[in-house]
Amino acid sequence: MDDFFGRDGIFARLFANTLEEMLEAELSKHLGYEKHEARGRNSGNSRNGKYAKKVRTSSGETTVSVPRDRNGTYKPQVVSRYSNNTNELEEKILGLYAKGVSTRDIEETLGELYGVSVSSSTISKITEKVQGMVKAWQTRPLGAIYPLIYLDAIHLKIRQEGRVINTAVYVVLGVDLTGRRDVLGHWVGDGAEGANFWLTVISDLQARGVEDVFIACVDGLAGFSDAIAAVFPQTIVQRCIIHQIRTSLRYVGSQDQKAFMRDLKTVYKAATRAEAETNLLKLDEKWGDKYAIAVRSWENNWPELAAFYVRAAVTLVTLSRRNPTGDLYN
Repeated sequence: MDDFFGRDGIFARLFANTLEEMLEAELSKHLGYEKHEARGRNSGNSRNGKYAKKVRTSSGETTVSVPRDRNGTYKPQVVSRYSNNTNELEEKILGLYAKGVSTRDIEETLGELYGVSVSSSTISKITEKVQGMVKAWQTRPLGAIYPLIYLDAIHLKIRQEGRVINTAVYVVLGVDLTGRRDVLGHWVGDGAEGANFWLTVISDLQARGVEDVFIACVDGLAGFSDAIAAVFPQTIVQRCIIHQIRTSLRYVGSQDQKAFMRDLKTVYKAATRAEAETNLLKLDEKWGDKYAIAVRSWENNWPELAAFYVRAAVTLVTLSRRNPTGDLYN
């Protein structure tokens, strides 16, 4: 969630741009024409540059460029009402995203925000600009190579057509060749999380420029690995250890869970893969008869659970195989 709402998250980076777009929409409404429109010539008033204003948000201080008009009659309502503190304003903007773009809902939100009656034409100008920014972010080109991506879903209750439904929001976090993390996108699915929808998400990454992924970290959803292999056949899949632990403990009696976990830790916390596999055999000898399903799930999924043991070596081999000269990655 920090990648969305944290100090350096997506909304923190988008907030200043969002506010500036709203101010530009305000000024266009005040002047009666858009920027660079021919009808603005000899209109009696025009844009006259911008000035910088520092505002405090819930994510820290940021600088916003506030437009002005030549006659000095434009008074920005968004910034002036809340002075230098936009915490409440930021909540309203996020509320606008959450409510959608119906005229009635947005009019209520902006009415509370401005403290005045806002015309439908002004609402349209503002929402068109904001929604344009959202769409641009969602469809932006991505890097060609990602050594590591994390794929998971957040399950939320969303109001849709007058009723609240459980919805899966699919999120992909990528780590590029410089080690920088970035949320590559989020997609809203229908109902529960499914491998078929993940195939759509992975295909979208490819369409936006991703050519190769070295390692994909996923949970234990059935069909997930096949969905990744269908688009990126050389990608190594690392199954989430936490999800695997939770799944296997369902088949272990409460009276034995502490003892079982002590032995299980020697498997996934081993220093080497060879040591881990030796300890997995010991786990089977001790608990295999009593809790066969729990132990078997580790054995059946072991190739994907143990991928992290050879992560560095595989990455180097992959780099060498796909780029023998090494020029691209130097």
